[in-house]
Amino acid sequence: MSEEMRRDPKVFLMGEEVAQYNGAYKVSQGMLDEFGPERVIDTPIAELGFAGIGVGASMNGLRPIVEFMTFNFSLVAIDQVINSAAKMMSMSGGQYSCPMVFRGPTGSAGMLSSQHSQNFENWYANTPGLKVVVPSNPYDAKGLLKTAIRDNDPVIFMESEQMYGDKGEVPEEEYLIPIGVADVKRKGKDVTIVSFGKMMKIALGAAEELAKDGVEAEVIDLRSVRPIDYKCIIESVKRTNRLVVVEEAWPLASISSEIAFNIQHNAFDYLDAPVKRVTCRDVPLPYAPTLIEASLPNVQRVIEAVKSVTYAKA
Repeated sequence: MSEEMRRDPKVFLMGEEVAQYNGAYKVSQGMLDEFGPERVIDTPIAELGFAGIGVGASMNGLRPIVEFMTFNFSLVAIDQVINSAAKMMSMSGGQYSCPMVFRGPTGSAGMLSSQHSQNFENWYANTPGLKVVVPSNPYDAKGLLKTAIRDNDPVIFMESEQMYGDKGEVPEEEYLIPIGVADVKRKGKDVTIVSFGKMMKIALGAAEELAKDGVEAEVIDLRSVRPIDYKCIIESVKRTNRLVVVEEAWPLASISSEIAFNIQHNAFDYLDAPVKRVTCRDVPLPYAPTLIEASLPNVQRVIEAVKSVTYAKA
């Protein structure tokens, strides 16, 4: 964010506690000191209001980054996201665009219970006019966020509280990662595992365990869920003939549902087994850690799904 604000004076950040407190998760640490209160703006606890201000600012030539403390709270502002930002280009006949980023953490983050642990990637991905990005590592996060800030469409950029402490190699030099291009994080020949966001840790962990039994899994990181890089998945399935999709959201009408349909529709002749999905259990996420573990996707559930599609003994 700081690099893009130095590059382009039209970029600014607004949200709850982003300025004086340096961000609820210290994501904007030091930005108020560098850019001042006109470009790093603390807002009231009023998501609908400041999301609307962001939409208006973007229509008038600025490039706001609107932070939601978590995307659970974006439901308060969803009218501005869905009915204003996403629709403005179409409804104005191309006269107005909304070049802006809505960003913040998504999904579970420990014992925060049902109202603070939800995944709405599929909700936003269902909306024409939005792009939806869910990075899984520091390198991708930087390249994708810079692309999102420069994009002329509204972008939903979903992070994870549990990954803010993650470390990884991030080049200091300029680089961009295009939205809508998946990345093969691990090559394999026996089964394709597709995931995104922090569930990539589960997918890669399962692949490591499967390799000990001689099963070579190819692991694909979607990186964005609107648009979805179907071509990358199809090309992988053509080689492996099997597919498991791992997603933190609930099973009904999920990203994994969409992928399963698309692959059976466009790559049916290459499948040697039905597509399997590993998702959160179809319940509000509990508070107790034992029940959280039972609800969320984990390495063992992914391994079981892979054994099912490879017809291996459990």
